[in-house]
Amino acid sequence: MALFTKICGLTDPVAVQTAVEHGADMVGFVFFPASPRNLSAEQAETLLNEVPSGIDRVGLFVDPETDFLDRILAKARLDLLQLHGDETPERCRAISIYFGLPIIKAIKVSGKADLTAARAYEDCVDWLMFDARPPQDGALPGGNGQPFDWSILQGAQFKRPWLLAGGLTPDNLPQAVQQSGARAVDVSSGVESAPGKKDPAKIRAFLDAARRL
Repeated sequence: MALFTKICGLTDPVAVQTAVEHGADMVGFVFFPASPRNLSAEQAETLLNEVPSGIDRVGLFVDPETDFLDRILAKARLDLLQLHGDETPERCRAISIYFGLPIIKAIKVSGKADLTAARAYEDCVDWLMFDARPPQDGALPGGNGQPFDWSILQGAQFKRPWLLAGGLTPDNLPQAVQQSGARAVDVSSGVESAPGKKDPAKIRAFLDAARRL
């Protein structure tokens, strides 16, 4: 089975086009003001028009209020919502029901015990994502380029499909997949030349590496 790929934090048409043309399964857009990848609804609307059907369009949110989601979704046609904050299982379910959209829930990981937290979400989200727990002084809940011990996921069984995130690059992707057993991966800062600036060559390299696995 081919490795499933998501390129997150896209902010410009060239990066979107590169991800689309080189086989990304999902493309992600960030709606979180503290992030260097943050977009307005209008900016996202323009970029989303570049994404053909068959590729899932994901919006990343951090503890969003319902009215904020309403404003974004009024303009941005998203297929999934990625919740990357401290949303409870109940909040995830409520958002999914209200908007009629599938949910990806990010779980912050620093050790094996953190995997237990994922169990509470299995019946109310569609995907899990395992991302490195951010540094204590970090302003961003994700996109920090920090890996965790991928081997703690080896052999873990969940009711939902899951994505591996956190510190992935074109160079370490084979090792990350081998150690974790991941069948789906997410990258953001690992394909950038600067925070929030995607590098088309790195996007191509990441997707090429994924295709070879």
